Amino acid sequence: MKKLILSMALIGATTLAFAQKKVVRSAEKNFKSGDLAAALTDVEAASNDPETGSDPATYLLKAQIETKIFGSDSSNTASTLETGQAAFDTYNKAFEMAGSNKEDGIGEEVYAEDLPGVPANLRPYSILTLKNLAFDKGGERYNAEDVEMAYEFFDLAGQVDLTDTTVHYNAGFIANDLGKFDEAKKHFGYLLDIEEYNKLTVYYLMVQILSGEENPEAAYDIIMAGREDYPEDKVLAEYEIQLLLQLNKMDEAMASIQDALKNDPNNAGILLRSGYLKEQAGDMTGALEDYKKSVVADPSFYDGNYYTGALLLEKSRAILAELSALPDAEWEARSEKMGGEANLYYKEAVPYFEKALEIRADNTDIMAILYQVHTRLKNDAEAEKYNKKLIELKGPNWIEGN
Repeated sequence: MKKLILSMALIGATTLAFAQKKVVRSAEKNFKSGDLAAALTDVEAASNDPETGSDPATYLLKAQIETKIFGSDSSNTASTLETGQAAFDTYNKAFEMAGSNKEDGIGEEVYAEDLPGVPANLRPYSILTLKNLAFDKGGERYNAEDVEMAYEFFDLAGQVDLTDTTVHYNAGFIANDLGKFDEAKKHFGYLLDIEEYNKLTVYYLMVQILSGEENPEAAYDIIMAGREDYPEDKVLAEYEIQLLLQLNKMDEAMASIQDALKNDPNNAGILLRSGYLKEQAGDMTGALEDYKKSVVADPSFYDGNYYTGALLLEKSRAILAELSALPDAEWEARSEKMGGEANLYYKEAVPYFEKALEIRADNTDIMAILYQVHTRLKNDAEAEKYNKKLIELKGPNWIEGN
């Protein structure tokens, strides 16, 4: 009697296992015929069974069904993305259950090569099929100006393949535009890890993101990595100097400036920074020389014109401050000469401020400076010209705010 009961139990177990395998075969059949809802119902039942649910082939089939559903959904909404993410997770589960080996068995099928443009019935419906479908959906959403969903689909494609440079550049670029800076850094970081990739633009973007986050130390580290990869790049050289100044590393900044000027002696931006460092060190003559050189290199360089004019005014004010501190008798003896020297610097500053105003025609601060300079020089017509402009732009009491 016990043997009979045992035999019946074995038969029951065998019948149940056979029934579950039959469900898997039904899922395969429905998958191939295109009845994806029925296929998904079947494979979910099989994955919940102790026997077929322990077989990685069941999860591979489930991921393939989810991928086909994902690809057939042309709405490309958050719901579509959710299906694609589920497929990605299921592929990974199948791969792990099979031993995480891309060269053999289920693992090889999970990563079977998928060539875009192949007819649907010939596609392997592997994780790489999921990647290509997600990439296409990202492109479709981007062209439809739905950049939020475009990013999400490119991000999904990037989860599949950490080495696809097009995918990660697209995802990083869109994330940066959307202000998703952590996401942008993630994708750009993958690109920086790819040795043969031309990553110069990525370095630029990473520096801008990190600088915007007020993280100059991290930005400087990225610049130095970029300088190692692209030692001749002039933009990275300028970024390096700018960050060194921001980090108050003056000696290193000056060394970098001198090195940069050997390769690019007419770079207006670097000449300006050289002048700034000299001014901070108290070398006003050297600073003024570099500021003037920056304007010669680029006459339309606003900062060069402004800094030159400002330093000339500073030299004038220093003379007048020295004069005003003199005792009365000495003041009488030296006022004419020292006042004349100050006026020469004032006159020299005028064309630099006029050029700066030409470049930025609505800058009322420069108008006020020119008004004050011409007033000092007794150029009444010029002073009145700027007074009228300032009244027009700021009102009759503009001078009270200056």
